[in-house]
Amino acid sequence: MDKNRITGSAKQAKGSLKVVAGKALGDSKLQAEGRADKAAGKLQNAIGGVKDALKK
Repeated sequence: MDKNRITGSAKQAKGSLKVVAGKALGDSKLQAEGRADKAAGKLQNAIGGVKDALKK
């Protein structure tokens, strides 16, 4: 498993937590940061998946 997949999954989880915290606190900036982190994590995870596929 490529390290990008692990890091990407961690960013997605971090983003999810930020979105939930932002909703609970009524902080739209925190929600936006969380959505951005989730998107970046998905992209990084996809890149790691491609790298894994090319290694095989």
